[in-house]
Amino acid sequence: MRILAVYERYFARLIYGVFAFILFAVLALFIFFDMLSELEGVQGNYTSLVAFFHVMLQAPTRVYEVLPIAVLISAIYVFSQLASQSEFTIFRVAGLNTRQALFSLFKLAVPLAVVTFIFGEFIGPAAEQYAQKIKLEAIGATVSSGFRSGVWVKDRDRDAASGGEITRFVNVQGLKADQSISGITIYEFDKDYRLRVIRVAKEGRYQGGQQWQLNDVNETRFAELRDAPAAQAGQPPARRDALAPDFRAEQALFPNMVMHSELTPQILSVLLVTPERMSTLDLFRYIRHLRDNKQDTQRYEIAFWKKVVYPLTLFVMVALALPFAYLHARAGAVGVKVFGGIMLGLSFHLANTLFSHVGLLHTWPPIVSALVPGTLYLTIALTSLRWVDRH
Repeated sequence: MRILAVYERYFARLIYGVFAFILFAVLALFIFFDMLSELEGVQGNYTSLVAFFHVMLQAPTRVYEVLPIAVLISAIYVFSQLASQSEFTIFRVAGLNTRQALFSLFKLAVPLAVVTFIFGEFIGPAAEQYAQKIKLEAIGATVSSGFRSGVWVKDRDRDAASGGEITRFVNVQGLKADQSISGITIYEFDKDYRLRVIRVAKEGRYQGGQQWQLNDVNETRFAELRDAPAAQAGQPPARRDALAPDFRAEQALFPNMVMHSELTPQILSVLLVTPERMSTLDLFRYIRHLRDNKQDTQRYEIAFWKKVVYPLTLFVMVALALPFAYLHARAGAVGVKVFGGIMLGLSFHLANTLFSHVGLLHTWPPIVSALVPGTLYLTIALTSLRWVDRH
């Protein structure tokens, strides 16, 4: 056990040192390309300095995305060097077997997995939202969904007058940098899904406690015409078409109005950050909101399980790197092995994205879509380890 601890410290010093350098190099490369992309949109108040600040705020998200690849490349480089200098062969002669080496690498991957979790859950999402707000304030624009009419959200509430359930379909044309919403149209239905109110508001601000203050509200109420006046006059009620009842519209203008709703700025923040860059807590809240309103949640569930599984990919990466320690220098130069590691890491990233889309297309269980890439590459790693250990 004492000798094993010496191996682990030696591996840790080498891998962590190379990892820091490779992570910095890969991150600098991504920042450079992101900056080139942002420079195309520089105009007015959105200066080059603001664009650079926006890109730097996105750097934590980039760290989260490239961290497994950086671990794989650094581990492959270290083990290739150890193999070329026959150091790993000496370790094996001294009693280090494949299983011990693998578990030692798993121990080294635990701190990196924790770092990945912290960047993915706390630092990355917060910095990403702030980066988008900085850009929106600079260009004076709002964010809307891919639809021309804006984003559509389903909401449910209790009617204060009757106590019955009402259903709302809310259309928001834009979410501003301060998380206020603009261009709001609300279609409110009763429990029988009959349209009863249409509200059009210029702006809305969240007051807390599930309360929104709507400004410049134009409200149109629909009331079904009854036959009570005709019955009181002693006349038989007119025969009406149940599929096309008669309604009376009443219109009113309000400078402001308070509306109770389950919608919160956190739910609407999906307009600022894509599901893959949200935290698992935000994804969980939004999935629960969609389920409560009986809407499709598969895309967000896939993103949720990918966020849960992603830190565990660090263990897959170190397992993929270990077989390179068994390849002698005659099997290829260190540079060729590192290039192979880069291609292996990129293929894992592409497979991870591919299975997300395939799972969404074929309606696979979300957890299956998230687990298949890691399971596949872990199988490849263990099979490779068994082969090199035998040969």
